[in-house]
Amino acid sequence: MNEKEKESYAHVPLFRDPIYDGAADPTIIWNEQEKQWWMIYTNRRATAPGIGVSWVHGTSLGIASSSNGVNWKYRGIIEGLEVEQGHNTFWAPEIVFVDGMYHMYVSYIQGIPTDWPVVEREIRHYTSNNLWDWTYQSPLHLSSNFVIDAAVHQHPDGSYRLWYKDEAHDSHTYVAKSDDLYEWEVIGPVITGFPHEGANVFYWKSAYWLIVDSWKGQIVFRSSDCENWEKNSMILDEFGQREDDYDYGRHADVLVHNEEAYIYYFTHPGVHKQTTGDSFESKRSSIQVAKLELKNEIVKCNRDEPLMMNLKK
Repeated sequence: MNEKEKESYAHVPLFRDPIYDGAADPTIIWNEQEKQWWMIYTNRRATAPGIGVSWVHGTSLGIASSSNGVNWKYRGIIEGLEVEQGHNTFWAPEIVFVDGMYHMYVSYIQGIPTDWPVVEREIRHYTSNNLWDWTYQSPLHLSSNFVIDAAVHQHPDGSYRLWYKDEAHDSHTYVAKSDDLYEWEVIGPVITGFPHEGANVFYWKSAYWLIVDSWKGQIVFRSSDCENWEKNSMILDEFGQREDDYDYGRHADVLVHNEEAYIYYFTHPGVHKQTTGDSFESKRSSIQVAKLELKNEIVKCNRDEPLMMNLKK
């Protein structure tokens, strides 16, 4: 492989946050103003000293950009999201672009908890016309006060659906509907029977697909109508062999571009090594990307295969 060919292959890992080294929960969106792809992610503070799990709280949303999907540049964080005093927590952004406006739905926790006992969590709605400057709209009133991990997609009837994790209801995926992206009505549970998080929904190969993070890989569901979901497969449940890919694929986003589907996920590459739970190596995380394939109507993913890609528009 010559140097020119190497420039077309996705980096491995695809991206590491240069400040805190804790990039997680990525979402990929085309920036219409800059004509670049943006990756917006939970900026976990793996390098920061602290007590307990404070490093996964107090997080901002990091930004990286790329013109081709191969080379990513760190751009900083999204500022101006705070609407109350103090140092608070932002997780797992979901962003959709509709009628010239970006809509972001982000998990929010007040303050910086130091342990895992559940504190109230909500999903907040912000809007922007450039991805840099955001206006707070409202909290979403959903099925409980313990909700995180929004995923938004347009329904076949023209309305919108928002899938999310409800930790007060066995950490199942619930869904709400909206006609305008501002007011949401809860429909109810969608994926039940086992705890999970990080739902993501996309349309590909004439079907709707929903993936959830089972903490041991991504479970894939299929639907013809965006209403009724049937389990299809399990992916990213076997550790990869690429650099920083020796872990389950965690909280993912799928980008469909020119009929190809790319899954962006994060790993904790040091978790399965002989490291202590509070060491930097056990906390740091990396963003990876792999290609999805549909074989005999089953979704598969070979995360070890070198990935040639070009997302230029």
